[in-house]
Amino acid sequence: MVRRLAVVLAAAVILSGCTEQRLFAVRAVAAGVPSLAPFFEEDGSLGTDETKLRPEQAHSGLQQGNTPGLYGGTQKPKVCDVDRLKDFLTDPRNRQKAREWARIVGITPDRIEGYIDDLTPVLLRHDTLVKNHDYKKGRAVAFDALLEAGIAVLVNDQGLPAVKCSCGNPLQSFDKDPEKISVKFEDGNKKWDGYEKSDVVTVKPAPEPLERIALIDVDNPDQGINRPVGSTGGNDERFDATKQHAVPRMAGMTFDQASQRLSELGLAAAYSDGLPPGDAAVTGSDPGPGTELRFGEAVTLSVADDGEKPGTPPKSDPTNGPTTDEPTSGGPTTDGPTTDEPTTDGPTTSGPTTDGPTSSGPTTDGPETGGPTSSKPTTDRPTIGEPTSSEPTTTVPTTPTVSSTPPTVEPTSAEPTSAEPTSAEPTRSEPVTSEPASSAPGSSGAPATGEPAVGAA
Repeated sequence: MVRRLAVVLAAAVILSGCTEQRLFAVRAVAAGVPSLAPFFEEDGSLGTDETKLRPEQAHSGLQQGNTPGLYGGTQKPKVCDVDRLKDFLTDPRNRQKAREWARIVGITPDRIEGYIDDLTPVLLRHDTLVKNHDYKKGRAVAFDALLEAGIAVLVNDQGLPAVKCSCGNPLQSFDKDPEKISVKFEDGNKKWDGYEKSDVVTVKPAPEPLERIALIDVDNPDQGINRPVGSTGGNDERFDATKQHAVPRMAGMTFDQASQRLSELGLAAAYSDGLPPGDAAVTGSDPGPGTELRFGEAVTLSVADDGEKPGTPPKSDPTNGPTTDEPTSGGPTTDGPTTDEPTTDGPTTSGPTTDGPTSSGPTTDGPETGGPTSSKPTTDRPTIGEPTSSEPTTTVPTTPTVSSTPPTVEPTSAEPTSAEPTSAEPTRSEPVTSEPASSAPGSSGAPATGEPAVGAA
């Protein structure tokens, strides 16, 4: 009996050790705390963090880069000094740093200035997981990091953090299972107020390249900021972040189309079981169509089982009654045949009818007869069930194409973990479409452009 008990205890110890080994070590990086081995000295000359910004409660652990309100902005000058960063990286004395910096972001050193010009300064509103890089002995050394809300970063046109402003460290996407992390608060990075592991966020690429990023003004949360990608605040347009927007009908769209549609209205797409495939068919939403939400609030999308195609009858949207001649606010009619093309007893496989979404997402004013929507999204409520005089056609919507320039993620030479890593939960490579679309609600319902400020985040 004693021997059996000893064997059981030994097995328990081994199993507990294996469980601990599955955790990935993540180094906490607090706002305003200098790094020990940064690319450039963290003396405030490159940028400064907002140290009093508390982390927001996250509606989803995975968020796409076009999520409205994911990031914050401010009119304070020089939160990110983009020109000074370019000067450092093009200084002949920093040639080796520039080579390593360019290697991490996937470009050649001669393209550094153009690459930085396409980035946009923002402030993190959530504690965010990234792959950070120290600079040691002439090499970039990767480590997984949790950046505190309030840290200033430069993001690319897919909404992904690309540079930590205060030290110039290049950043990459976090590529491990966020459910299996062990956050280490050390080297002066004490656990900050408001930290909750359940509110940690990982950012995934936006489904389409962004033209504008919809920010919340961290100094006045009732105000929003539309910031053009590649600008530093001088061309900001302000809008009323308290304005309500109606949830559109999205059953029959693909997940990418639905999330893009919500983004155009200033609403966030949420999901319960990981990020769905971009071509997954949306069957319903919670809350349902017509519900009024303010900027940045989330809509949870339900997607079809494997094998179900976009345009098939939805299973779970109770608001979708039969519609034969009334267009919706952007979603296709999926409950019956069209007026000029008979169908069989089951759903057709040729895709949705003319009321279906376009590749860039429909507008809220009803079906479009032209191409993709404007780069500035509309903020009008969708017109649900309002008859139209246009004749239905059989044009099949185009399928989003894959961009030829996916974000580059290059393996680095070192990456500390707390033990032997295991395979993380698989993530998909999110395609981006070839046509840019905005991530922000349109400025038509926004207040007039505010005073520009150079170098704002």
